[in-house]
Amino acid sequence: MIDLSVGYPEVTFGPGDAIVHEGGTDGSMWVLVSGVLSVRKGDVSVNRLTQPGALIGEIGVLLGAAHSATVEAVEPTTMRYIEDGDELLSRDPAVARLVAVGLAQRLSFLTTYLVDLTHQYGDAPGLSMVSDVLRELEQRRGPLATPGSARDPDPEY
Repeated sequence: MIDLSVGYPEVTFGPGDAIVHEGGTDGSMWVLVSGVLSVRKGDVSVNRLTQPGALIGEIGVLLGAAHSATVEAVEPTTMRYIEDGDELLSRDPAVARLVAVGLAQRLSFLTTYLVDLTHQYGDAPGLSMVSDVLRELEQRRGPLATPGSARDPDPEY
């Protein structure tokens, strides 16, 4: 993505600066050039991005939805700004394929991880929903997913 994003404007962020906010909807995508990013859903840290070429905002662009997480710079970070992510994905098949492969890799990792949890912990309390999640991932068709989950909002654990 580094090579494919040459020519887009570069923006520098300082530690703690937000690149995108959870719930924001601007249709943009960002490419990490250098630095470290923290990805947070609500108050839960879910990832740390360090690999140049990492994309931010592609899921919201593809789903026509709000950003699903807040992404902040951890240290001085340079990003390339793509104002209209949908236009880029529609116009450039190399970028669209790269995004598709990246999302497929993440989905494959997630499903493999959930199956491993099932094998390791079976029917342990609190993990009985893993098979439901796997089934839902496999059968998901039709309308766009909505943020959140169908789990009990106040589980007993």
